[in-house]
Amino acid sequence: MQSHGVLSKTNSVSSAAISGLHCQETGRRASVCSVEFPQCKCSGAPTISSSSSRLLKSTLKSSFVSRSSHLLVPSLSKSGNRRTKRAVVLSPRAIVATATEVAETTKEFSIDDGIKLKVKATGPATDKPATLQFEVSNCHVDSLLLHWGALQPGNNAWILPANRPEGSYENHGAVQSPFHKTGDTASVTVSFPDFSLNAVEFLLVDKNRNHWYKLNGSNFRIDIPQLNVDFSGVSVPEDLVGVQSYLRWERNGRQNYSPEQEKAEYEEARKELQMEVAQGVSIDTIRERLQGGKKQESSSNGTPKSNNGSSQSGHVQHMSRISRNRRSTDDLFNRFTAGAKAGSGTPPPPRELPPLKKAAQRLEAAEGSEVILKKFFKAGYEDLLVLVTKIEDKVRVQIGTNFKEPLVMRWAVSKDHAREWAPPPETVIPADSTPLDGTVDTQFKAGFAGDDSLQGITIDLGDHNFIGLPFVMHSGGNWYKDNGSDYYVSVQPKEKKEFKAVGNGEGTAKDFLEDIASQESEAERSLMHRYNIATGLTERAKEEGELAQAGILVWLRFMATRQLTWNKNYNVKPREISAAQDRLTNLLREMYTEQPENREMIRLIMGTVGRGGEGDVGQRIRDEILVIQRNNDCAGGMMEEWHQKLHNNTSPDDVVICQALLDYIKSDFNMTVYWKTLNDNGVTKERMKSYDRQICSEPSLRHDQKDGLIRDLTNYLRTLKAVHSGADLESAIQACMGYTAQGSGFMGDVKIHPISGLSGALPQLLAFVLEHVEDRNVLPLLEGLLEARRELRPTLLKPHDRLRDIIFLDLALDSTVRTAVERGLEGLANAGPQELALVISMVVENLALSSNNNEELVYCLKDWYNVMDIIQNKSHNWALRTKAVLDRTRLALQDKAEYYQKILQPTAEYLGGLLGVDEWAVNIFTEEMIRSGSAASLSQLLNRLDPVIRKEAHMGSWQVISPVDVKGFIEVVDELEHVQDKVYDRPTILVSGRVKGEEEIPDGAIAVLTPDMPDVLSHVSVRARNGKICFATCFDPNVLADLRKKDKKAVSIVVTPNADLSYSDIGAAEVASATATDDDQAPPPKIILKKKKFVGKYAISADEFTPDLVGAKSRNIANLRGKLPSWIRLPTSAALPFGVFEKVLSESINKDVATEIAALSKQLADGDFSKLKDARETVLGLKAPPALVEELKATLKGSGMPWPGDESEERWTQAWTAIKRVWASKWNERAYFSTRKAKIDHSDLCMAVLVQEIIQADYAFVIHTINPSTEEKTEIYAEVVKGLGETLVGAYSGRALSFVAKKSDLKNPQVLGYPSKRIGLFIKQSIIFRSDSNGEDLEGYAGAGLYDSVPMDLEEERLVDYSTDKLILDEAFQKTILTKIAEAGYAVEELLGSAQDIEGVIKDGELYIVQTRPQM
Repeated sequence: MQSHGVLSKTNSVSSAAISGLHCQETGRRASVCSVEFPQCKCSGAPTISSSSSRLLKSTLKSSFVSRSSHLLVPSLSKSGNRRTKRAVVLSPRAIVATATEVAETTKEFSIDDGIKLKVKATGPATDKPATLQFEVSNCHVDSLLLHWGALQPGNNAWILPANRPEGSYENHGAVQSPFHKTGDTASVTVSFPDFSLNAVEFLLVDKNRNHWYKLNGSNFRIDIPQLNVDFSGVSVPEDLVGVQSYLRWERNGRQNYSPEQEKAEYEEARKELQMEVAQGVSIDTIRERLQGGKKQESSSNGTPKSNNGSSQSGHVQHMSRISRNRRSTDDLFNRFTAGAKAGSGTPPPPRELPPLKKAAQRLEAAEGSEVILKKFFKAGYEDLLVLVTKIEDKVRVQIGTNFKEPLVMRWAVSKDHAREWAPPPETVIPADSTPLDGTVDTQFKAGFAGDDSLQGITIDLGDHNFIGLPFVMHSGGNWYKDNGSDYYVSVQPKEKKEFKAVGNGEGTAKDFLEDIASQESEAERSLMHRYNIATGLTERAKEEGELAQAGILVWLRFMATRQLTWNKNYNVKPREISAAQDRLTNLLREMYTEQPENREMIRLIMGTVGRGGEGDVGQRIRDEILVIQRNNDCAGGMMEEWHQKLHNNTSPDDVVICQALLDYIKSDFNMTVYWKTLNDNGVTKERMKSYDRQICSEPSLRHDQKDGLIRDLTNYLRTLKAVHSGADLESAIQACMGYTAQGSGFMGDVKIHPISGLSGALPQLLAFVLEHVEDRNVLPLLEGLLEARRELRPTLLKPHDRLRDIIFLDLALDSTVRTAVERGLEGLANAGPQELALVISMVVENLALSSNNNEELVYCLKDWYNVMDIIQNKSHNWALRTKAVLDRTRLALQDKAEYYQKILQPTAEYLGGLLGVDEWAVNIFTEEMIRSGSAASLSQLLNRLDPVIRKEAHMGSWQVISPVDVKGFIEVVDELEHVQDKVYDRPTILVSGRVKGEEEIPDGAIAVLTPDMPDVLSHVSVRARNGKICFATCFDPNVLADLRKKDKKAVSIVVTPNADLSYSDIGAAEVASATATDDDQAPPPKIILKKKKFVGKYAISADEFTPDLVGAKSRNIANLRGKLPSWIRLPTSAALPFGVFEKVLSESINKDVATEIAALSKQLADGDFSKLKDARETVLGLKAPPALVEELKATLKGSGMPWPGDESEERWTQAWTAIKRVWASKWNERAYFSTRKAKIDHSDLCMAVLVQEIIQADYAFVIHTINPSTEEKTEIYAEVVKGLGETLVGAYSGRALSFVAKKSDLKNPQVLGYPSKRIGLFIKQSIIFRSDSNGEDLEGYAGAGLYDSVPMDLEEERLVDYSTDKLILDEAFQKTILTKIAEAGYAVEELLGSAQDIEGVIKDGELYIVQTRPQM
């Protein structure tokens, strides 16, 4: 018979291949024997193919097959001789299975928000599985998910079946499946081929709002109808049942089954095959489906050979390239802040403190006590608190623990020096203690700090001038120490160290950073000390949150980059360093599980330390170098110096030294190569001489030692990396897949077991990655890396006893993506857009896998998937759509950079100053952190693709928003907002890093050039055009960098005929000449507002709108009523007219507010602009006169609008607050500076309030009926966004969809740009209160957009997913909507007889105009 994978030619598996084998009848563990499988006619043993045979090898001995192989074993005769049961093969015609009628039930539920849920349960038949059909009606939710798990009889734990609806993913210990929506109905169907499942529990969740729908606060539950079929006449071969059970185990994630579960799984596998036979599938067909691959050549011991002919355990099938199927992106989301903007977050809810920490708080709060020291230790697996306090100059030591067993502390005091064991005087020894030859044993007593779950000791040291208190503890014959040393606490008050002035520490965990700095002198003694101190500090940071954890990251990063001392006058064994690392990384692993909202920070911290390990792993560093020296006769010189260093203080430098030695030997002993490897990795000659055990000599080795040293040092490098380089790819893979390092002489073996529960595809993927990690063509490698990370991800998101190793493997894969992209950039120099888009999509995916609050990155990834398809198909406007996705991705990177800058840089600056870190290292800290991840590589790729796309789309380096030629002096600024109230005394061209869209342009600025992308119709764009100020976006980073170099220099800017922008250097005299010409022109006339008065009405209907009562905004919308085509709709309107604010302010109930406003106005007039905020807040203190409430109520109801007070008093309060916020916007910064600039008397400004019902928009638009960029009167220009229109005109980054339409050809609009805006605003049915002042739409002054419009309810910000947006994907729908917008704009312009600036919305295909004004 042929060999099948790992099966020998006798079709058997030895006990070496299947460990832990049990006899089927006796249950005894088998001795060294073979297990024969039934004879078969197939070319390979069922499913034990080359791709899965690896699971039967020693590298994966914990697998289901090895533990459960009795399921595959033939029975034994009573004498113990093997006898093989012959399989019974039945023809389908011999079926006697019978079934009753298919069961069917329906349940209906009414849940929140008027939503109706119907669940139809259909039982299984012999030709189809059971199904549950979930249908939701009256559904206005676009992101509804079914959050579910299945149940088995007698087991309440949720099971996550492998059979799921398309688009499903695992999250929060459940399957989440998307509903598919049609109109107001959404549905999803789940099928259940697994007969062992008898019920489903579920919830519904609105993903965008993070809103959960429950059944009276609990889970919904639906029973799955069961199949009533008699399979007694259907038989299948036992070998196929065994293979099917193995496949089920692998499919279910290789769980660790109990014997009972294994039997149940085996019977379910039998049922599955019986069902197939019952459906007419022949045994031969089933056998063919389950059979393995081609015969694989084996070495003499039965292990498959590797490509180089050497035998290797765990070999996987060779692949030239990974075949990646496009996966669902839904399982990538890491959302920990509901509704947060990209890159932002809020602190998680406070956690319940454990009892020992509560006890510490109670004791600290004791009246009159001064805390000298508070420190937490470990007592075995339990916690130990030591609190040293001082009350009236008397010292008290209180020690408490949650240790459950009786516990005794043996202690003494230190009088002359730290850690001295001196006998304490009798006066300080607690009652019931036992003196023992200079020490004291004191029993812990229950009820520590009033908590019966804790036990403790109190020692009153009085006014004795002791230095400290050393102690150890024992319980039941076991002794407890502090990481191998005696516990020790100082009892002397510490002098507060005067740190060097480094700022005030704003934006940092300042006290925590000072604590780090105070312990640095102890930490620099050795890496063991540093890691032990880091463990204690990290315990604190675990509770103190993100900024404290940022302090740990910065500190350890300074250490890893050799900015801090690693060793000073202290010898430490490698195993002690390794054990200290082990404790730290295990704590970080706990935090990773318990604090998912901080996982990104925890990953970064873990990337700065090695994996560590208890016992033999660290000890081998010390032992193995001796064996290398002995075996290769190299005991002197540099090798001996290195040996001494390794024995006394091993460090990550040793990884570099070992690699340098290997490179030196492999280069035929080229010393230049040796020093190059060292210097490239930061290990200089001076650094090697600085070690306590110096390395001063160069290696001097012989040619006859070459082969042995290469072999032994290669193995030794693996040992060093296992301790010091947790995120090293090869050592991380080994730690997860398992390995054995044989001892030699006095060395013990090291055996790392493979991790259970990993994806079955992962070993093959990791082997592929290692095989291709150095390839010049990086595309196949990137595919393998990303596929491996996706396969690893489910295990990362749930508790696992080997989670630390899994995290380190993921870090290694992440890092390898970055290095692969950096290496491949040269090869991508001439790549086309399709190949670049593919690589970009993989780097975006990689970044999303490593990031918290990654929703924006996931939406970018979905867009890149669409982009790859449209590039391949050369779809219409593919370049424009690609450009929009590219811009959005840049904005996501900008978010991440700003987040790191905000969280890490202040900490780096403050802590770096405290520790005396080199200034250059502090200044570039955040930049280097970003470079260490894939964000920097992604930025480079985007810069590579951008010019290709712009050329294809016929876009230059600029988008000119306001086309004006200017001459002036360049001024580089970070943000336009920071200088908007400044006055420049010479013509200034601002090169601004950020422009949000709603800023004022400062006096003296004649141009604003920015890489930001404000909309053409944003407030700042409109004001630039009105002020004849050049305003343009620069797409080319090289051009922008050149302009920044010209800071303070004079340049001329010219708009070219093809709507691009050019610039050239000029002299200062030429600027002065241009300025003199401008000065000759007459200044604009002063604008005088007619002050409005209260006319006796608090509220008016639209029929009463006149110039004396309301502004142009209200009058214009009223003038459209009944005059537009019927398909153009208008919202219902009313208003609070001019003078109402002043009238309310004058009421006696608001006397205090009026007095305060008068005082603030005087301070503002004197130039104290900080009072603007105070003025706004003061206005919010106004109380509503009863007459206003009654009149507004009657007017709204009479206009057909709802009265908020009918819902509740709280709703009226919301409405009144919104009205006051509109009035208060008279004092917002941009409005105040704008009126001041125009010399408008601020006291003459009056504010009416237009009241309208809000339309729950699908899309919002703004139309300019003359193209504002080209001033072309024959073209209509418009911009469209998802949701409400505030994202278009306000400070929301990204661009809207923009288009033009010829007035002579409105039905053929031309798209100019696709949207890159990330945020959409959405709101429930509500009312909006719009500002309508007398200072808008004036000749010579455009005040539009300066004042606020405030909805009664808060808008909900949602990240926008364009990958499923009909307006983007459906060209016919897009043309219909854009044509309708253009036709509406033309109709309004024709009606009013002048160019118009129009705002409106689209809801369910219907168009509404909400306001219009003359286009300025």
